[in-house]
Amino acid sequence: MWVIEDCRHVSGPLERFLIDHGEAVARLAPHLMSVARTHVPERGKSDPIDALAVARAALAHGLENLPTARLAGPELEIRLLHQHHQRLVKQRTALINDLRWNLHDLFPEFTIPARRLSEVSQQAKVAKRLANATACSRVRVARDELRRIRELTRSIQQLIADLDQLTRDLAPQLVAETGIGPITAAAVIGEIAGIDRFTSDSQLARIAGCAPIPVSSGRTDRHRLDRGGNRQLNYAIHMIALSRLRHDPQTAIYIAKQRARGKTSREAIRCLKRHLIRRIYRLLTNPNAVPRTVCLT
Repeated sequence: MWVIEDCRHVSGPLERFLIDHGEAVARLAPHLMSVARTHVPERGKSDPIDALAVARAALAHGLENLPTARLAGPELEIRLLHQHHQRLVKQRTALINDLRWNLHDLFPEFTIPARRLSEVSQQAKVAKRLANATACSRVRVARDELRRIRELTRSIQQLIADLDQLTRDLAPQLVAETGIGPITAAAVIGEIAGIDRFTSDSQLARIAGCAPIPVSSGRTDRHRLDRGGNRQLNYAIHMIALSRLRHDPQTAIYIAKQRARGKTSREAIRCLKRHLIRRIYRLLTNPNAVPRTVCLT
């Protein structure tokens, strides 16, 4: 069991590394460290001294009382495949950007719609154009980039199919929700790292950075964005919110009501994300829940 003092972006990468390797990781709130530091026999500050203080604070508080992130079996497979999918998409995007520059220099009149080179049909169109081009170094580079892009596309499509099957087997009630596809479902399952470590949807919302922070003063009553929490999970929830806004009429009505109440588009989206966190929490804690549209008021 690993216990890490919660230092947000400082401890986050270590926590993700340990979870990726199947370890159990618990976060220790900084305020629990104050008493433990005073009882450390050595004076000063160093990594061994801090590690001992963390261990003593965790044992004093009780390991069973600390929220523990743990992934094993299908959940760990989903997380690893999703992260591999993200890496391949990043590599393909870099190659596509470079290929576009080469195509622009080779064929200034040849235009490709934005965000379309990931499609097989557009790749075949480019391959046909390069096959008829006069051989030169730039053409050779473009051909090699296109070959790698097509290989990455096949691998990405296979990963999406695998993630679709895994998420449907593990959490069919989650995938059945409007706006949640295999990629976002995999991100949610992998980044939550065990829904049983949360006793309420409020805790999940805080971890995901979807619980607005109050910044009211005097007669001004307002909230601001929480820039902490798990940004990968927050991004997945944000993409679900945008997808529902585009494809779910009830969600569009909810956003319109929030705008009529004086909220900006960003504030309305934040409210929607908080509703979605509550729904996702209920779906994962109750696998037998009947899929339905989120009730928004």
